Amino acid sequence: MAPVIYVDADACPVKAEVLRVAERFDLATVFVANGGLRPSRDPKIRNVVVSAGADAADDWIVEHTRRNDVVITADIPLAARTVALGAHVLGPTGRPFTPETIGMALAMRDLKQHLRETGESKGFNASFSARDRSRFLGELDRLVKLALNSGSAT
Repeated sequence: MAPVIYVDADACPVKAEVLRVAERFDLATVFVANGGLRPSRDPKIRNVVVSAGADAADDWIVEHTRRNDVVITADIPLAARTVALGAHVLGPTGRPFTPETIGMALAMRDLKQHLRETGESKGFNASFSARDRSRFLGELDRLVKLALNSGSAT
């Protein structure tokens, strides 16, 4: 079975890039958000609007993700949940989350949250750059090929 690309679409800066790669590989893509999604005429593109609950989109993605699917998210706890399912997970800056790296990513997220809560850090994120977009495209292409090859080996 071909992998599906799931996108945690709230505030995702790489939707157009995901569509380009999905079209090139003829893969189904599901954008999941609390609202504000543009409809598509492409039958391979599906928009799912979930309730406004804190983790509603994350829960929906976890419920539907299978081994070798591809998940796009900046949400590290969601990345951890989908990595545990055997998905190929990528952040919008092109950072892959793997079984080997997810523990450190969670630890760093918790540390940064603690520093923000104690006032030690202002919590500013670097702005999204053209370099991030380019790295994302290259990594998404690599992960989709990996997912396709892994799926054909099972």
